[in-house]
Amino acid sequence: MSGGVEWALHCAVVLTAADRPVPAARLAELHDVSGSYLAKQLQALSRAGLVQSVQGHAGGYVLTRPPAEITVLDVVEAVDGARPAFLCTEIRRRGPMATAAEACLRPCAISRAMTAADDAWRAALRAVTIADLAADVTGDYGPGTFAGLRTWLATDIS
Repeated sequence: MSGGVEWALHCAVVLTAADRPVPAARLAELHDVSGSYLAKQLQALSRAGLVQSVQGHAGGYVLTRPPAEITVLDVVEAVDGARPAFLCTEIRRRGPMATAAEACLRPCAISRAMTAADDAWRAALRAVTIADLAADVTGDYGPGTFAGLRTWLATDIS
């Protein structure tokens, strides 16, 4: 999983606290990350329909759905793609002890184990929403966390 996933998740959680669109530059400043790097993650979220860019002087990014309807898996797949973590190359059909293709009627034990692990990982990420993460942030840092964040976001960066 790329580091961009972490930044995208942090941005999605921050956007749950925002009362208005948040400029990419403000999100980058908050997370102390390069604006151009963060812009790539926000573009990926936008292409996936998870955030929308609002144009104009008061423009920035907003979530397109309620945070309870955006899963961690949605963000992971937006940034890193939906391909499985493991791709079987049918090694068992190579080399001096190769198994004939017609004998390979089902995936091998390694492929089955890796596919099951990938399925479990995706199910776990699908079970957690951005709203869940925001609630955990509040639990970790206290009930005033998002109020302070809202105030900071509303402060002009001019």
